[in-house]
Amino acid sequence: MPPAVLGRVKTFAQALVLPIVLLAIWHFVTVGRPASLVPPPTEVWLELRDLAVGGINDDAYSGTLMTHLIASVSRVLGGFNLALIVALPLGMLIGRIELVRRFVEPLLQILRPIPVTAWLPLAMIIFGLGPRSAFFLVFLGAFYPILLNTVFGVRSVEPRLFEAASMLGCQGTAQFFRVVLPAALPSIFAGLRLGLGFSWVVIVVGEMTGVPTGLGAIIMEARQLSRTEIVICGMLVIGVFGFLSDQIVMLIGRRLLAWSPSRV
Repeated sequence: MPPAVLGRVKTFAQALVLPIVLLAIWHFVTVGRPASLVPPPTEVWLELRDLAVGGINDDAYSGTLMTHLIASVSRVLGGFNLALIVALPLGMLIGRIELVRRFVEPLLQILRPIPVTAWLPLAMIIFGLGPRSAFFLVFLGAFYPILLNTVFGVRSVEPRLFEAASMLGCQGTAQFFRVVLPAALPSIFAGLRLGLGFSWVVIVVGEMTGVPTGLGAIIMEARQLSRTEIVICGMLVIGVFGFLSDQIVMLIGRRLLAWSPSRV
C-alpha cells in the first residue's frame, strides 16, 4: 500500500477510536434498562432507519427524515448565504476604510454579544411564527463570524502589498479585488467555516419558532413527547450534515488557496 494511502487509513482509523469508545460506553450504560430515559444505540439506529425509510414503527415520523432535512438545509444555506452577501463587503469596508469603521464598528460591537436565543422573541414579533424567523436567526448566527474574520483578514494585509500594487498601476477600488480580497481569503474562509458551523447550531433555535418541518422542529416536538430516540436521531443528522458542509467549504478553500501557506 502506498505510504500516502496508508497515512490516510491510519488517520481515519485514529479518528474512529473515540466515537467507538463513547458508543460502547453508551451501550453498556443504557442497555437492559427499560426505565432509562436515554435509549441504547440499537434503538436509536432502528429509529433512524424508520425516520429515513419507514417500515419499522409506522408512526407519524416514519419516512419523514428527508422532508425535515431538506427544510433545515434550505434554511441553513439561505441564512448563511445572506450573511455572506452582507458580511463580506461590509467587513472589507470596515477593515479598509477608517471612516466606515468609526461609524459602524461601535454599533456592531454592542450588538455582537447578544446571543441568538435573546433575539428569538423579537424575531417572532417582527417576522411572525414560521420559517422567516428561523431564516433570520440563522443569518445572525453566521453573520458575525464571517464579518469579524473578514475585518481581521483585511486589516492584516501588509502595507507593502498596497505599495507594490500602486507601483504597478493598481489603484482605488481595483486594489479591493486584486490585493485585499486575495490576501484576506485565508481569514475569510476561516470565518466561513465558523459561520456555517454556527448556522447548524442555531437552526434548532430557529426552528423553535413554530415551523412545521425541520430537524429542529422534530427535535422539539419529540422532546415534548419524551421520544428521546428521535431527539438523538435529529442531533446525529445535524452533526453529520454540519460536518459534511464543513468539509465542502474546506475543499473549496484548499482549491482557491493552494498558493497560501495558511490555507484552511
